[in-house]
Amino acid sequence: MLGRLGVRLACPVITVGGTNGKGSTCAMLESILRAAGYRTGLYTSPHLVRYNERVRIAGLEVEDSPLCEAFAAVEQVRGHTLLTYFEFGTLAALWLLARGKLDAAVLEVGLGGRLDAVNALDADCAVLTSVGIDHVEYLGNDREAIGREKAGIFRAGRPAVIAEPDAPRSVLEAAGSKLLVGKDFGYVAETNQWTYWGPGGRRAGLAYPALRGKAQLRNAAAALCALDALALPIAMQEIRRGLAEVVLAGRFQVLPGRPQVILDVAHNPQAAKTLEQNLAASGFAPQTIAVCGMLRDKDIAGVLREVAPRITRWHFASLSGPRAATAEELKKAFLQTGASAPFELHDSPQKAFAAAKERANENDKIVVFGSFLTVGEVIAWLKLRTSTR
Repeated sequence: MLGRLGVRLACPVITVGGTNGKGSTCAMLESILRAAGYRTGLYTSPHLVRYNERVRIAGLEVEDSPLCEAFAAVEQVRGHTLLTYFEFGTLAALWLLARGKLDAAVLEVGLGGRLDAVNALDADCAVLTSVGIDHVEYLGNDREAIGREKAGIFRAGRPAVIAEPDAPRSVLEAAGSKLLVGKDFGYVAETNQWTYWGPGGRRAGLAYPALRGKAQLRNAAAALCALDALALPIAMQEIRRGLAEVVLAGRFQVLPGRPQVILDVAHNPQAAKTLEQNLAASGFAPQTIAVCGMLRDKDIAGVLREVAPRITRWHFASLSGPRAATAEELKKAFLQTGASAPFELHDSPQKAFAAAKERANENDKIVVFGSFLTVGEVIAWLKLRTSTR
């Protein structure tokens, strides 16, 4: 299909895969490159509210008209070829990026790596952010099997940045000129700043990324290592500006106002553990109220178990769609964890959030998590409420 479309990206391409941290790393790469004056293309998934979020050119979401033109181009050459939703969307995104007169492109892997549609392109540099247990029905039941799938984005003779500190053997033995965190690149956290070191040397006195959470330093170091590996000229002040201005919805995103609302798309135990750590470091609140909706094919009990120590009250929400878990299913998984905080069941994330906000005091925290669908629905509800005031 790429051949039929005539798609070719005539610029450096960075592919980013991993269980968690992909979106943050892609956002930092885009932000740093843009701060350095590069015209960037970014493809990410899934979206939170609008499909247009998936494709950004020069920092702007693609408009409806060119997106529809891309869909038409794919449909015109598809013939009898069967395409999945993600394959169709990826082809459309690459068609748009190929016409974007780009200086650099950043592509987020959708699921796994080896068989993901994004992997149809041979990236100039691949980044692997982490290897955790998720999507076991597609990728395998253990980290060795999952690592083998994710390392499928590496290419022989091309740099492969590995930010997972405990990389499985399957990753270490994969193709590619591997750059390992702690060995070939790394970071040192200090009180009000941090230092990166890697193939391009040492960069000290860096401000912390605007994205919250301890894991973001590792993601930032991986982004800088990828830029080093491609020898893209970027000055210190451009790195500082890029890290300071990076924005990514739904990754421990703290909204303004009271009570404090935190949005996080954490949907596997590894991400849920990071969310719990970030909540622990975010200051005291009399109540921390959870709004949670998840998909049935996730490790629901494992996710709830990780976050449970920080939650004083739960609002479980049913999602819509064939993979969606009901609030009742979330309740059953919650009871398996042995946690004893009170809970309520709701038909949707919107209703769950409205109930949580109604019961919260101004000094409390509300954390919305469990799925892109959950966070996206709450964001859409908040935007609608704001626009109708």
